[in-house]
Amino acid sequence: MNWRVANACAERKFGSATRKQIIMFLADKASDDGSGIWCSKGAIQRHTELGETTVKRTIRDFLKEGILVETGARGCKNGFMVVYRIDLARIEALELIAEPDIETGATVDPVQTGPGTGATVAGVPGPPRPSNHPKTIHKPPTRERAAVEDEEAEKVLAGYPTDRLRGKADCLRRIREALDEGVSAEDLTEAVKTYATESAGFTRSKVCFSDNWFKSGRWRTHVEDIANGREATKVKEAEMLAGLANWVTDRHPLCRHITP
Repeated sequence: MNWRVANACAERKFGSATRKQIIMFLADKASDDGSGIWCSKGAIQRHTELGETTVKRTIRDFLKEGILVETGARGCKNGFMVVYRIDLARIEALELIAEPDIETGATVDPVQTGPGTGATVAGVPGPPRPSNHPKTIHKPPTRERAAVEDEEAEKVLAGYPTDRLRGKADCLRRIREALDEGVSAEDLTEAVKTYATESAGFTRSKVCFSDNWFKSGRWRTHVEDIANGREATKVKEAEMLAGLANWVTDRHPLCRHITP
């Protein structure tokens, strides 16, 4: 297929779906300049699944309109077949299928064609075009950010016992999903180390391989235990500080000589 000829035909109107289908099939057989198209009408009929009469009539119309030009003949088992050329100048003169940009709206109170400018008080302008606009380019995350996320996931996975590692790529993806949920890398690393300690000495039939461990979310229990332990520690520290405050208020013997 010659992309220049095919694109030129695809971007123009030919008047009907049948004409467009036949010209696109012929463009698929063309050379750079639109020439060298040699295929029988029977071949066109078989590939387009159109009727024989329809194919013959359409080819005849293309020849009359100058879209197709006969440039010779080529021998075949049934005698000969005509060699055609698509006239690119004639194709480019046809109407484009692209719709023009039309500004619409009432003349008295014209409708805004772009996004709003935000609140009248703050006056914050909106984006130049909506996010689902065809010309909007969604920028991927920067390489620096992706590198940091990969490094964090690698550190978490490094704590898993090496003899149970399996499906590294899937594990890293699951870890990144957990980090995106808001789980800290420190807590997730601690959960991995806790499981490694608890399952130390287990046989391979009793342990969970890394891909299944992260897939089933078994780390969640350990992360919850870590969070509960952290809260319990805070409660104990608060109780201890409250007790010390009472000692000072009650002038406990150990606190009698505390200066103001």
